[in-house]
Amino acid sequence: MPRHVRAEPRPWPWIFAILSVLVAAALVWGGISLLGGRPAADSGSGQETPPATTTAATSAAVPTSTASSTPTPTPTPTAKPALVPDYVLPPIQNGLAPVLTRVPTEQKVVFLTIDDGANKTPEELQILKDNDIKASLFLAQSFILDNPGFFKDFVAAGHKVEDHTLTHPLNLIKMPYAAQKAEICGMADYVEQTYGRRPVFFRPPGGPYTDNVRRAVAECGMKAVIDWEAKANAGGMDYQVGQSLRPGEIVLMHFRKEFAADMAAFLAAQKAAGLQVVLLEDYLATG
Repeated sequence: MPRHVRAEPRPWPWIFAILSVLVAAALVWGGISLLGGRPAADSGSGQETPPATTTAATSAAVPTSTASSTPTPTPTPTAKPALVPDYVLPPIQNGLAPVLTRVPTEQKVVFLTIDDGANKTPEELQILKDNDIKASLFLAQSFILDNPGFFKDFVAAGHKVEDHTLTHPLNLIKMPYAAQKAEICGMADYVEQTYGRRPVFFRPPGGPYTDNVRRAVAECGMKAVIDWEAKANAGGMDYQVGQSLRPGEIVLMHFRKEFAADMAAFLAAQKAAGLQVVLLEDYLATG
C-alpha cells in the first residue's frame, strides 16, 4: 500500500475507554445527589429525619391553644310552662263588680301585686327584672304625685298600673258614696291620663269593701275588686289561710324600704310551693 494512503492507527478504543470512565463517574455522582448528599437513613435511629421545613409548616398550621379562643356558651333560659287559664272572671252583676281574694284555679300559679308607690328606688324595678316577674301595681295618687314618671319604666317593662284611690283613705267604706266614687273614678282617670291605659282592677286601701265600693268600681269602668289572703311583709310571709302559698294566691306587697327583703321572702315561698308567677291581667285576659 502506498505510504501516503497507509491507514492511521484508530483512536476508537481509547475514546471508548475514556467515555466509560466518565459514564461510571456520572452514575456514582448521580447516586450521591439522589440521596441528598447524605446517607438515606440515620445510623442511630434507623428512621429518616424529616426536613426542617415540615416541622415549621406543621407548627404554623396548628394553633398553640384553642381553649381561650372558644367562647363560653350563654346559658339558655329555662322556658316557662305554657298555661291554659281555667278560670274566667265573672261579669258585673246587679251593678256590682266581682271581688277576688284568690283566683280559684288548679294551675300552679301565683300573682304578685304591689301597693301604694311611696318608696321609689331603681333597685325595685331591677329586682323584678332579674327574677322575670311582672306585677300588678295598685298605686295611690298621693304616694306617686311627687314622681309619677318613675312608674313609666315599670309600664314599659310590662307591669300594669291599677287603681288604689287618690288619697288612700283607710276609712273609705265609711265615706259617703259620692266621696267613694270620687276617690275611685278620680284615680282611674289619673292613671289613664298618666300611663295611657285605664285600670281594670281596684284595691281598697287596707282591704275592706262594701257593696257601695263594688258599685263605684263598676260605675268607674273597672272589672273587679282585688283583695288578698297572703302578704309579703317585714321580710316574711303572712297567711290568712294555711301556712304556705296555694295555687291562685294573690300576694300583697308594698313599695317600701323593705322591698328587697319582702321580695326575697315571696320568692322563697313561691319556689317552695312550686308556683309560677303570672301577671294577673294576663291570666284573667283583662288587658
